[in-house]
Amino acid sequence: MAERFCATGRRKKAVAQVVIVPGNGDFKVNGRTLDDYFGLETLRYICRQPLELVGALNKYDVTVKVTGGGFTGQAGAIRHGIARALVVASEENKPELKKEGFLTRDSRMKERKKYGLKKARRAPQFSKR
Repeated sequence: MAERFCATGRRKKAVAQVVIVPGNGDFKVNGRTLDDYFGLETLRYICRQPLELVGALNKYDVTVKVTGGGFTGQAGAIRHGIARALVVASEENKPELKKEGFLTRDSRMKERKKYGLKKARRAPQFSKR
């Protein structure tokens, strides 16, 4: 059986479980092709970034199961997961992936709503009379 490398990527509320296997560049997200899953070219580009950086775009087959969040958060989670899986595959990928910031989890999350407010910080409109 071929060697398989697994990793988890996260961004906002999105979680991506990534498995990369030596292959010819096949990319599946939730059972669909990358082009079918993401309508925007920028999101597809974000997902491919780590593979392009290490020159492994056609060396690995990528299978992703992603849940939660929106499309942008999911694309970021996939990028994070692929970068981590590439480090598991070969430790020499780590310096260039780290330099580009692909191994850093984007920790910006939606702030929780506070009681007495309409949103996290939005107060109700003030009425003098």
